[in-house]
Amino acid sequence: MTGTILLYIGAFLIFGWGSVHLFPTKNIVRDFGDISADNKHILTMEWITEGVALMFIGILVALVTYIDHTCSVAAAVYWSTFAVLNVLSTVSIFTGFKHSFIAFKLCPFIFTVSSLLIIIGYLIR
Repeated sequence: MTGTILLYIGAFLIFGWGSVHLFPTKNIVRDFGDISADNKHILTMEWITEGVALMFIGILVALVTYIDHTCSVAAAVYWSTFAVLNVLSTVSIFTGFKHSFIAFKLCPFIFTVSSLLIIIGYLIR
């Protein structure tokens, strides 16, 4: 039971962080200053894409946990989620973490904590 709760908390955390990405998109792009329209479109696309991807990861983890957290497909989802969130965390440490915007500094922490909640939840289920 504790493992299942950790899985849902990890899924909720990463889903929530993804949904929070969607709200400040316009302000984030504006904070980059005087850049070309093409660059503004690319930043907007990338910011929204990361948010949607994180939301999908959270939904996927919650869905396989709800359907059958003991099956091999669930294990594949948990391990691949653990891996991708830690890759995103590493990328964030070397890129966005250097920016003064606090949300960029929170990304590695949230990605890592979510990945650990998910994998620990899977291992102790």
